[in-house]
Amino acid sequence: MEVVRPQLIHRWISVFVLICLFSFEAQCFYLPGVAPQDFMKGDPLMVKVNKLTSTKTQLPYSYYSLPYCTPKQIVDSAENLGEVLRGDRIENSPFEFHMREPQMCNVVCHIVLNAKNAKELKEKIEDEYRVNMILDNLPLVMPIKRPDLDTTVYQHGFHVGLKGQYAGSKEEKHFIHNHLTFTVKFHKDPQTDAARVVGFEVKPFSVKHEYDGEWNGKNRLTTCDPHAKRTVTSSDSPQEVEDKKEIIFTYDVEFEESDIKWASRWDTYLLMADDQIHWFSIVNSLMIVLFLSGMVAMIMLRTLYRDISKYNQLETQEEAQEETGWKLVHGDVFRPPINSDLLCVYVGTGVQFFGMTVVTMTFAVLGFLSPSNRGGLMTAMLLLWAFMGVFAGYASARLYKMFKGSEWKKITLKTALMFPGVVFVLFFVLNALIWGEKSSGAVPFGTMFALVFLWFGIAVPLVFVGSYVGFKKPAIEDPVKTNKIPRQVPEQAWYMNPVFSILIGGILPFGAVFIELFFILTSIWLQQFYYIFGFLFIVLVILIVTCAEITIVLCYFQLCSEDYLWWWRSYLTSGSSALYLFLYAAFYFFTKLEITKPVSGMLYFGYMLIASYAFFVLTGTIGFYACFWFTRLIYSSVKID
Repeated sequence: MEVVRPQLIHRWISVFVLICLFSFEAQCFYLPGVAPQDFMKGDPLMVKVNKLTSTKTQLPYSYYSLPYCTPKQIVDSAENLGEVLRGDRIENSPFEFHMREPQMCNVVCHIVLNAKNAKELKEKIEDEYRVNMILDNLPLVMPIKRPDLDTTVYQHGFHVGLKGQYAGSKEEKHFIHNHLTFTVKFHKDPQTDAARVVGFEVKPFSVKHEYDGEWNGKNRLTTCDPHAKRTVTSSDSPQEVEDKKEIIFTYDVEFEESDIKWASRWDTYLLMADDQIHWFSIVNSLMIVLFLSGMVAMIMLRTLYRDISKYNQLETQEEAQEETGWKLVHGDVFRPPINSDLLCVYVGTGVQFFGMTVVTMTFAVLGFLSPSNRGGLMTAMLLLWAFMGVFAGYASARLYKMFKGSEWKKITLKTALMFPGVVFVLFFVLNALIWGEKSSGAVPFGTMFALVFLWFGIAVPLVFVGSYVGFKKPAIEDPVKTNKIPRQVPEQAWYMNPVFSILIGGILPFGAVFIELFFILTSIWLQQFYYIFGFLFIVLVILIVTCAEITIVLCYFQLCSEDYLWWWRSYLTSGSSALYLFLYAAFYFFTKLEITKPVSGMLYFGYMLIASYAFFVLTGTIGFYACFWFTRLIYSSVKID
């Protein structure tokens, strides 16, 4: 048995420490998706508006779906595929800023609500919708003081309005935030006098503006007057939302010099969670899983080494009266399983997913998928999924040929269409639900066509290329011959029941990811940034190791019990962690989210079903290949007559 050298252990520990350090550094620096832009004093700053979002409904709407002030012409900003799928709708706005030139009480417009507009505003206030804006590619945030921790946290955007009561009234009214106090933070270059935007904050107020005479667009407001240096500092006389009510939208702009450099301006956004991420909790969990994995690996190596020595020793001494344990089923262990075609399809799809995940994570850890590049992560995943089709075809064809299959085109077509087909049908149904709600999150026909083209124009041909190459290769040879007549599997102990062992097998891989899963779900469904890709990469590595080891251990016990039907069970053992993922998603829904609309609930469970299905394919394939390698290794290590 090979002895592991101390130098090798030290090298791996060094690599692990470097990855850990890199994961902490990942918050502080990123390779920007855009070049920095310098602004001289008086240069115009383009303020753009984005979608309205709510954690209660999860349905985004475009900014101009509400009766807000519009510019002379609404212009859409170019959006990538990821942005469209996220529901981003970035458009120009009527707000006009000039670098380092403060403004006070700028009137944007004056509107009179009708019954329809008032109803829409009330609904959005009721559902706690937030307005999102962008300045120099930085999202708008609202600082909130936390007296309990004596810190400031930042919330994405600002609420459309609020519900409250007038003094002395018991009836709840709806009030709109119609006055915005913007703060633009800038970092000044001492040599050139140019400045870069490093922060974009807002304080919203609800104010019933007053003026003298009839409104003609040039009236001076008595509630907010730059000449009298009277500005809005509170919402003591709020603006009510009712039919026939007039609303005047105003804003202030303040400029504040900051020590934050442009390269670090995202730090504030990446630490926006209400509570600091429990770093030590994550590290502790990962250490436990690593320790457990190490224990399992040591037990397996020692037990197997003893088994192989015993079997080979018995053969040499001609004392083998009767074979026992896993050696006994050597004539059946490589017999093709039932539904072998389906197994080939799932293994090929899993390889495609594995390739996409590893490459995406590598790019993310290196900082290429920075948060400034909105939609970049999703776009990268979709493109990589399509290009990894070549590996899916190759893997499924190689396995199919090993099972003595001959119709390679049929298996290729199934690999190219089955998983994406199921996901596309689910996605189409969910998109129809979003469309029915008139949400901007609905994927337009043009984007849907682009997705179909990506699937049939790139992914499917590449699957065929990979399959053709894989099928041309010589078939994988089994290390032992398979008997013509299948052996009967003896009755198994209760703990070796397939359902029980499969469900047990999924617990450890899920345990490796569930803490990180909480933060991922929070970032997706509570609309916070997730950018701890260094840690996520470590979690992915540990997930791979855990899936492989738990499957090998349970496969070994299964073969020792003279049950040779390991093909599908190896896939389902680690793949069952997807069941726990979906159950955890349901637990998260009922304990952390405040979703009340049935459509929003259906969207949540629909998308989590797609995520769980993808997780099943990924973890199942890792377990299958680990078991495949393990069985070939042990049966090629013993002498069999």
